[in-house]
Amino acid sequence: MANNSSSNKTNVPEAKEAMNRMKMEVASELGVPLSNGYNGNLTSAQNGSVGGYMVKKMIEAQERQMAGK
Repeated sequence: MANNSSSNKTNVPEAKEAMNRMKMEVASELGVPLSNGYNGNLTSAQNGSVGGYMVKKMIEAQERQMAGK
């Protein structure tokens, strides 16, 4: 059965602010002019690069944690 809820919900509500900070940090690192609120002026490639890089950083952090570093 399909779930019609939004896919951008944070599973851990307490992490929402940290995720937003990370998103803005990554956008800044990549030079994507992301702002709070509506960003319809950005291309899907720009938005996708932010999300993709966030995932990359989270995977790297998890790998470091699993390696005990």
